[in-house]
Amino acid sequence: MGRFCITGSSDGLGARTANKLISQGHTVILHARNAQRAEDARKACPGAETVLVADLSSIEETKQLAKEASELGPYEAVIHNAGVYTGMENVPGKSGLPTLFTVNTLAPYILTALMGPGAQKRLVFVSSDLHAGGRPRLGDSEDIKKSGYGDSKLHNVILAKAFARVWQTKAYSVHPGWVPTKMGGANATGDMQLAVDTFVWVATGGQTDGKGENEDERWTPGGYFTALREEEPSKTANDQSVQDGLLAALESISGVKVSV
Repeated sequence: MGRFCITGSSDGLGARTANKLISQGHTVILHARNAQRAEDARKACPGAETVLVADLSSIEETKQLAKEASELGPYEAVIHNAGVYTGMENVPGKSGLPTLFTVNTLAPYILTALMGPGAQKRLVFVSSDLHAGGRPRLGDSEDIKKSGYGDSKLHNVILAKAFARVWQTKAYSVHPGWVPTKMGGANATGDMQLAVDTFVWVATGGQTDGKGENEDERWTPGGYFTALREEEPSKTANDQSVQDGLLAALESISGVKVSV
């Protein structure tokens, strides 16, 4: 059985994914943004090993989270599930940058870059089909900070492809569907259980119910998944110059470099 680390796992898809992994006998490290949410996470996932606390709108707290998570690894997979939705584009986070950009794009970059290629067998970035309408926003150093939700979800797909290529590692992105979480809302029509099953399937390399051979040797490096199948994402994400441009922009903003 493996060890897994899931950001944003105090409720919703993160907590449900954690509980399914725990039910299969895996060890799970949770993450929450503050002490109250950490308590929520413990109640939602009583079988988890521990909960790490960090506000991902803070660059310094995200760096500390990378250190603490690394000390508890290595992992079968790190699942970058934490995210915020439309409405947070212009709300400053703890580091003064827009919360949506910092949490959805910058934080998973910082965590991945600082934890390094040896921290996990697989990287899983949570995306959305709304990435198809997103833009990389790499025109200048300020434009990317103005990213909307769709832009940030495109960044997540690009990050999976970039790390898969640069590190020659297993990195993927997942679209869970429009599911009834706090972010998705009560009127969402997607299948929550299918979304959880897809997260677990990708994080375990294609295993079903914790059993069977890994399928990910046959998957596209940096592949994009939804509903237990691989799909083709926006062509923009496959552009290596865009991938390199995003890594360079995030390095410039955070001061964190990707080791090669």
